[in-house]
Amino acid sequence: MSIRMNCRRGFTLVELLVVIAIIGVLIALLLPAVQ
Repeated sequence: MSIRMNCRRGFTLVELLVVIAIIGVLIALLLPAVQ
């Protein structure tokens, strides 16, 4: 994975949305298992 400091267009926003989606899925899968 190469890190390019110059190319950062919508990178943080897309990453934020992806992380939120992944966390949401993990919580949805783990909550029934815990209970």
